[in-house]
Amino acid sequence: MRFLFIVQGEGRGHMTQAISFAQLLSSQGHDLVAVMVGKSKRREIPAFFEREIKAPIRLVESPNFECDGSEKTILLGKTLRKNFLRVGTFRKSLQTIHQLVTETQPDVILNFYDLLGGLYNFFFRPKAQFWVIGHQYMIWHPDFRFAPHRRLEKILFQLNTKLTGLGADEVLGLSFLRPEKYASRVRVVPPLLRAEVKKLPVSEGDFYLAYMVNPGYGKEIIDYAKSHPNTKIKAYWDKKDAADRESPLPNLTFYRVNDKGFLEDMAACRGLICTAGFESVCEALYLGKRILVIPVAGQYEQACNALEVLHAHIGKTAHHFDFFQLESSDLQQKDLSLDFRNWANAWHPILENLLTPTLNQKATPTSQWSLT
Repeated sequence: MRFLFIVQGEGRGHMTQAISFAQLLSSQGHDLVAVMVGKSKRREIPAFFEREIKAPIRLVESPNFECDGSEKTILLGKTLRKNFLRVGTFRKSLQTIHQLVTETQPDVILNFYDLLGGLYNFFFRPKAQFWVIGHQYMIWHPDFRFAPHRRLEKILFQLNTKLTGLGADEVLGLSFLRPEKYASRVRVVPPLLRAEVKKLPVSEGDFYLAYMVNPGYGKEIIDYAKSHPNTKIKAYWDKKDAADRESPLPNLTFYRVNDKGFLEDMAACRGLICTAGFESVCEALYLGKRILVIPVAGQYEQACNALEVLHAHIGKTAHHFDFFQLESSDLQQKDLSLDFRNWANAWHPILENLLTPTLNQKATPTSQWSLT
């Protein structure tokens, strides 16, 4: 089968998932013919993605979050306003996607939670099957936990998730743990972990690891390192103008997102503290590390992720980068890790089952997308 990926460019999570799925396809003899990535002025496509995806990459302008001046808090109103003013730009992006689909003739278009992917499928009706994948689609599972007292944000999160998957033939919800309940609206699947993660030798070094999707959180880490000079910290960020490596303090080093170094440090760290994205938590859980998540201010999805991490006993949550909570943690990640590893390694038969039906005719879209 021939696959084309559409990948949201915010953070590293969707890109690492795309790499993992590409590895999975290759192992079963399928082809990734092209990758479309939604770009942002705030970020650059990491070198590791260009190196590891092993398929032609096309960049397009895509909707992105807008932050405050400190590059820390997501501003919902500004995000909606700025993206609305760029409708003409996004229309051109849809035409670019259609051109690539026409050139490559994929059997399956797989969308990693980019809004343009859903809009493209709705307006252009390609012959290829249209699949969507991401942890966000677990909102259609009865066990999903929504952050309380934020009704408008919840509605917008549901709406955005619906739009990314308009007319989807397969809705694949990445889940931290194997679900106990069946859900007709979403096919629950394991996390997508790259082969490199599964081969890492695990140890416990003398440092803590930090990852932040928004560089504004860097000041919090610097302040903590100043007041705790005996705590050694390695921090990774996606700051566009940052050096590859800089050490503002003897006990603190910042690195630009470098996936090989990040994974090696994760395997050797005492614990991970990160913004509440899905992928980094899964990697740390697979390696049996202590985990503390900080939901990005103003990002409702991350507030939901933090709730799930807490209630599933995967890790702790906080509102600030407080490494002391990792030092005092009595969590049992190593006990959870074995079950999680078995779940994460269950992808091969799932993919075979997904690809069993013939793909020479696009299936009739289901009606799972009614909002509740």
